[in-house]
Amino acid sequence: MAKASCPASCGELIQGWIGGNEKLVSCPIDWFATVEVSRNPDLPTNIGFMARKAFALTLTFLGQSEEAAQDLSVHVESTIPKAKGMASSTADIAATMMATARYFNRELTEVELAHLCASLEPTDGTIFKELTLFDHNQGEVIETLGDIDPINVLVLESSISLETADYHRMRRYETLQASADQLEKAHRLLRSAVHEQDKALLGEAATLSAIESQKVLPKPLFYSLLDMVERQGLYGINLAHSGSVIGILYDESRHDVEKIAQQIRQIDVLGFYHSQHRQKMIQGGLR
Repeated sequence: MAKASCPASCGELIQGWIGGNEKLVSCPIDWFATVEVSRNPDLPTNIGFMARKAFALTLTFLGQSEEAAQDLSVHVESTIPKAKGMASSTADIAATMMATARYFNRELTEVELAHLCASLEPTDGTIFKELTLFDHNQGEVIETLGDIDPINVLVLESSISLETADYHRMRRYETLQASADQLEKAHRLLRSAVHEQDKALLGEAATLSAIESQKVLPKPLFYSLLDMVERQGLYGINLAHSGSVIGILYDESRHDVEKIAQQIRQIDVLGFYHSQHRQKMIQGGLR
């Protein structure tokens, strides 16, 4: 038996036109998909379409025959909301790949995972231990930025669902290119934030990218939430650039999360963001 877990994300810290095409840095949080691969007849196979493709692709990559996997069961456990921009698909796929590899006594590298995952669909950067500027379409690592201590994230989940594939079919390149200078600035701020271990600077980078994202895929009540973040002196606001989730970045030792949650409910009187999840931005990578 072999297991692997991959974290979800609260969207991205930054995403946009950087260095000639669209790239991102994901915001991994402490919410996981876990996959078990075993030769256990009592464990039913519970696997979605993309994870099944990931299993087959990994077998091919490892040089394993179909016969070698005939009696294997693959079980996925995940409560990560789907089609919200929280990397649920990447978590299922990457954890399936790593659990399969581990079953055959192999540990996939981050680069191998990136290429394998991206060959199936655009991939989130949650597969990397460190914050990484990532070409999510080609599966190429552009820059490893490093780590920063965990940050509190109040995740606002809305009723809107958006498949990543639908986002990638949108006409967006002209708008993204028009925001290139601002995204380069956000990239520099994020790099400095990690180098200086400055969470406020990280929040500034994420907020700048979130504002530019409004021009591509606007989020309801965004500017009201941003005003609240600024009035309360919170770190910033981030979001799923290709989804619907919003993250409020704060420090539980300095900020009253109950007060923040109450103010969001006052802003969102119709309950558009129907669920609030108290999570932490953590180190990414497969467990």
